[in-house]
Amino acid sequence: MIEEILLEATEKMDKAVEAAKVDFATVRTGRANPAMFSKVMVSYYGAPTPLQQLASFQNPEARTLLITPFDRAALNDIERALRDSDLGANPSNDGNVIRVVLPELTQERRKEYVKLVRTKAEDAKISMRNIRRKAKDGLDKAVKDGDAGEDEGSRGEKELDALTKSHTDTIDDMLKRKEAELLEV
Repeated sequence: MIEEILLEATEKMDKAVEAAKVDFATVRTGRANPAMFSKVMVSYYGAPTPLQQLASFQNPEARTLLITPFDRAALNDIERALRDSDLGANPSNDGNVIRVVLPELTQERRKEYVKLVRTKAEDAKISMRNIRRKAKDGLDKAVKDGDAGEDEGSRGEKELDALTKSHTDTIDDMLKRKEAELLEV
């Protein structure tokens, strides 16, 4: 019973770390990359659709990205979604492709991105704490119902704390790397 609870908590925490990694990838550092656009949703025939599913990306220069839609009818919708996104990009449409030139990163903009990354890291840590709380409730319930002894429950709780700490440390390490990457000129 306790092993199942810990295994489920481990899986959920691993997924939370992966989600944080994806969130960090959406924050721009020096070079334009398609991962920055993974969270951009386009209203495609009335349904919100990820931009990655609607277009291909090319990276001809460090700050330029060419977005070629698979369906030309979606060109204006993609351009609108890019303009409304929080990437600070100004897309230009030539009828076939959308050219996105990202502005030079100023020190002020870098600090804004650091704040954004810290917020995303804190959200991931909150997710970790919620997973831990749920697993701890499951452990307490197992001990209360008699499915596990008190010693097993306290051992499981210690394992859960160690698991939470290791995953939180992983997020902290990712945050430090991303901050250093952002502040590097």
